[in-house]
Amino acid sequence: MAVGIFDSGLGGLTVYDAVHKAMPDQPIVYFGDNAHAPYGVRDADDIFEKTTFAVERLWDAGCDLVILACNTASAAALRRMQESWLPEDKRVLGVFVPLIEALTERNWGDNSPPREVAVKHVALFATPATVSSRAFQRELAFRAIGVDVEAQACGGVVDAIEDGDTILAEALVRSHVEALKRKMPNPEAAILGCTHYPWMEDTFQSALGPDVKVYSQASLVAASLGDYLERHPAMRGPGQESMFLTTGDPKRVSDHATQFLRRRVEFISA
Repeated sequence: MAVGIFDSGLGGLTVYDAVHKAMPDQPIVYFGDNAHAPYGVRDADDIFEKTTFAVERLWDAGCDLVILACNTASAAALRRMQESWLPEDKRVLGVFVPLIEALTERNWGDNSPPREVAVKHVALFATPATVSSRAFQRELAFRAIGVDVEAQACGGVVDAIEDGDTILAEALVRSHVEALKRKMPNPEAAILGCTHYPWMEDTFQSALGPDVKVYSQASLVAASLGDYLERHPAMRGPGQESMFLTTGDPKRVSDHATQFLRRRVEFISA
């Protein structure tokens, strides 16, 4: 039974790839809103409208459970969706939860008071919209105290990745890491707060240095999804077929996705 994965573009393919490798028999419907990427420069209402449109399309494809494999959508739209829009028989989950669980070493359902954690200085690399939302800091503060988070808005990186311009993406990553380190010279951990950024994980790690632990979301989300489906098997929707949907040009998106995943992927119009 199918689950849905949504991203503003190609970044969510990092989550798709991890989920597919962890659960190869699981039908997955992927929706990339490539015509409107990136979301990181859009306002909250615009992000909400585009995210809800995509989620409804994934419901139509038989996915009762949808993963927002987009940090910007998770930061700017998810809480509003869950509080005032989501039907009782559907679930939409974000990508912050597994990340914060890993950072704080406590389960999301643990509602005990915030406590000190091992990591004190955290660098957050994310889109401008995710940074301005302060959603990551808010969720972290519910569970941990004494953690200094320095956020760096990484303008241009998503566009370069979507365009397949690896040289530009690497140069931008190094520039953003330098800017972050001027504000926080010695981070202990770094959060790649955009699902596009794992494509550049080696560049982030190289620029940050070997002593900084880099947290990338894809494998964490895949493990969390597997655990969730074991506990909530009814949330596997009625869809039987894996497919890739896009609002962009299917051929162009397919070519870029194939380049990233190193195997042929065929997108169709959403």
